[in-house]
Amino acid sequence: MKPIPKALKALNWLTGGLFLVALYLVLFFAPREAVMGDVQRVFYFHVAAGWVGALAFLVAAVAGILLLIRREHRWDGVALASVEIGVVFTFINIVSGSIWARPIWNTWWTWDPRLVTATIMELIYLAYLMLRQGVEDPDRRARFAAVYSILGFLTVPLTFLSIRIFRTIHPVVVGSGDPTATGAFDMSPRMRVAFFFSLLRLCDLALAPLAVVQAVGEVGHVEDETAVLKHDASMGNAGISL
Repeated sequence: MKPIPKALKALNWLTGGLFLVALYLVLFFAPREAVMGDVQRVFYFHVAAGWVGALAFLVAAVAGILLLIRREHRWDGVALASVEIGVVFTFINIVSGSIWARPIWNTWWTWDPRLVTATIMELIYLAYLMLRQGVEDPDRRARFAAVYSILGFLTVPLTFLSIRIFRTIHPVVVGSGDPTATGAFDMSPRMRVAFFFSLLRLCDLALAPLAVVQAVGEVGHVEDETAVLKHDASMGNAGISL
């Protein structure tokens, strides 16, 4: 196992430090919202997690394009790491949204356009991970996964625009939204500081898919070698049976 690169160690410390600062701003610096109370504080992490997930899926789509153009297998590792990170943060986004919705909407779930499109996006990228497990040949797997990540990214702008083009009760945090949205609120200056710092915190998290490739590259290499051996063994067994 290769030692962890110094750049990745620095990124880990930077991420941890910024997370603690964001935690302080959200829990202590930002004032208590007058109507929703403390449950409104969930939204700072809810929005940030959604943006990190969407950005990770964007990195996966770009990596897929580069793989198809350059035929360099390392881009498949970038795409895989990005999708895994995107799936985790999108799941956090959905769960935190449900925690916020229970006291505000009086339900854990409703068939709102934003909730539905976000869930579909999550399921599509979970299917991406399942697809990779079903293809043994590394080259075919990389090509199929690249095309899938490009097409799957169409769900990201659809999810983002759903609360702007459909009638919805989901509030729009940035920009005007539907006046019937439940849970909308005006941010005070301190709220804006906590909110935008939480968003800026995703800048270093967005680098994670690229940095993690260095750490998972050895695992991906072993995975490819194992797949090649299994593929060759299956072809050899088929030849023997003939």
